[in-house]
Amino acid sequence: MAITDAKTSLRYVCRTGVNRVAAGPDMFRALANPSSAPARHAVVGQAPWMGDILDFRFGTFEIDAARQELRRAGEAVHIEPQVFDLLVHLVQNRDRIVSKDELIETIWRGRIISEAALSSCISAARRALDDDGNDQALVRTLHKRGFRFVGDVAENSLPATIPATRCALPQAAGRGAAKPAVGPLTPPDRSSIVVLPFENMSCEPDQEYFADGLTEDIITGLSRQPWFSVIARNSSFTYKGQAVDVRDVAAQLGVRYVLEGSVRKAGNRVRVTGQLIDAANGNHLWAEKYDREVADIFALQDDITNRVIGSVSPQILVAEAARVERKPPQSIDAWDLVMQSVPHMWRMSTQEHARAQELLRKAIELDGNYAHAHALLGWTYVSMFNLDTRRPIGEFTDEAIAAGARAVALDDEEPWAHLVLGLGHARRRCPELAFKHLSKSVELSPSFALGYAGLGYALACGGQPESGLQALEDAHRLSPRDPFLAIYAPTVRYMALFALERYEEAIAVCRATTALHPNHAGAWRLMTVSLGMLGKLDEAREALAHAQMLQPELSRALVESNMVYANPAERSRFIEGLRNAGLRN
Repeated sequence: MAITDAKTSLRYVCRTGVNRVAAGPDMFRALANPSSAPARHAVVGQAPWMGDILDFRFGTFEIDAARQELRRAGEAVHIEPQVFDLLVHLVQNRDRIVSKDELIETIWRGRIISEAALSSCISAARRALDDDGNDQALVRTLHKRGFRFVGDVAENSLPATIPATRCALPQAAGRGAAKPAVGPLTPPDRSSIVVLPFENMSCEPDQEYFADGLTEDIITGLSRQPWFSVIARNSSFTYKGQAVDVRDVAAQLGVRYVLEGSVRKAGNRVRVTGQLIDAANGNHLWAEKYDREVADIFALQDDITNRVIGSVSPQILVAEAARVERKPPQSIDAWDLVMQSVPHMWRMSTQEHARAQELLRKAIELDGNYAHAHALLGWTYVSMFNLDTRRPIGEFTDEAIAAGARAVALDDEEPWAHLVLGLGHARRRCPELAFKHLSKSVELSPSFALGYAGLGYALACGGQPESGLQALEDAHRLSPRDPFLAIYAPTVRYMALFALERYEEAIAVCRATTALHPNHAGAWRLMTVSLGMLGKLDEAREALAHAQMLQPELSRALVESNMVYANPAERSRFIEGLRNAGLRN
């Protein structure tokens, strides 16, 4: 393992021959700095389509802008207000390509949203028009450029005297700014969050910059998550210095979740507290405090930022997955299907993963360009490698790489896509490609705990098991309650421990894993070889019987062709352990 000195701020290094791919939370500090990317400003004013009010007609459809209504053959079509605004903007600007940034500025009024949220809104517009992501007869996606409405449209102007009814988001910021003079917004059908400015509780006014910088970094980091949209800084900082009721803030900004906190500095120590609140019922979903010594203020800010994001994101994901389960079937869209699939991935059984795949395929049918759905489908194949599928394990690697490659082709900045591709290449004993994609995964999302765990797996199997354990510790540090990490972390740990010849520890991890998940074929395999290497032959034969019950085709030849360890010596020990346990070809 190569540990760098303090000057480089790197926790571990992926050695790939002549190339060195550095990884670790601190190396991505620049990505968490909001000044490195242009800020999006909230748009204040009337509804985006309220300049010249028009009627539009195409095919059997008609847009009645005055009534904010979409009709098909004279019958009103149910469409969410945000989707309606997006559709009208595309139709009005049908003579050109409309970029993603323009849609975000115009329709979301400064709210930072994920690719998944925008993709889902486009899909909803297509469904309302009986279009889909494959045919794209009316709304066309131009890869990496934007969208364009391509239908033949007739339009009629109406008097522009109808007042706008949409509420604008506030823009003014700074201490003492007036509370936004707007009515309540309806919470969007997607999960959304506002990060209120963290309060400086110190007696030192010059510490204000730290509280503000921490808030901005958390906003920026949360905006990279695929599960929810985030209110932009300009809107959230309107509430700076005010005593507010989080339920009022949520109503004014149209969000479901509110994150608030405080910063207190005394001497050379700082305490940061944070709490996540479900504004719909006032429940506290998460609360934590962080006590640190102040040495490198930027490193401290990055560390706390990534920990907060790593803790908050899973809590929202769990809450939203439960909420979507309660939605009526007729209102389900691609994003909903993805959210419904997630809890099935947290249960280690073939049946649950098959259900997740079914839901994800339905989401892809509704929106073939939904990169996150493709990536999650790839993740299910990564997980099924360790389940009682009774299928050749090599098939899962092929399926995972295919899904990951499709997701990357659709969106090269999707962290889950690079996670899946990296793990696929690790399975094929291609450590350089694995490190490349997994390092990019955490570079794109520095608080992506599962990305660090995936990097740990690649390191453990790629000849650097000590570094693999360090990467896993980073993952736990970032998101100790992440349900994906709870499922995957034991696999990373027992693979690293076997490579380090720490067989007793590996067996303990495997026993704990199989106690929770009796059908975890990977843990039974690793337990078998570790017991075999220790000469505990009776226990090894018993573990082998369990492994063969879950994977009847298990043989030394199968293992040799599918084993993930890149180091020939580790592969040799694995085969030796199986042979000692009594496995025959």
